[in-house]
Amino acid sequence: MEKIKVHVGTQCITSSGRVSDHMRPVEFEGEKIAKRTEHYGGGDSRGVTETLFKTPVGRYVVYVENWTKWQGETSTSKLVEASDEDLDVGGRFEMLAREAGMGRPLTLDEALVEEEPPF
Repeated sequence: MEKIKVHVGTQCITSSGRVSDHMRPVEFEGEKIAKRTEHYGGGDSRGVTETLFKTPVGRYVVYVENWTKWQGETSTSKLVEASDEDLDVGGRFEMLAREAGMGRPLTLDEALVEEEPPF
């Protein structure tokens, strides 16, 4: 395990270029398990980065960074405790768990797609 240092809160670059920073440091013992980034809007100016940590007592914690490079938009960072359900198929951090090699194959019922209704 190592000492993990992250920041939580919000940060915004105003239209005048001034930084409005409401970030607070957090330190805890843990092990980095996986990290993934997803970009929004087809470019690299907005996105979310999720980092999965495991604490010495076996808790899973996800550091979620919703970020933007656009002036006037707010970036947020937070820590979220992840349950087994969050890391399982259909959970809110399923793709991060897959990145960590923790995912399982879908069952047949999970993989079957319901027929689209005709319009």
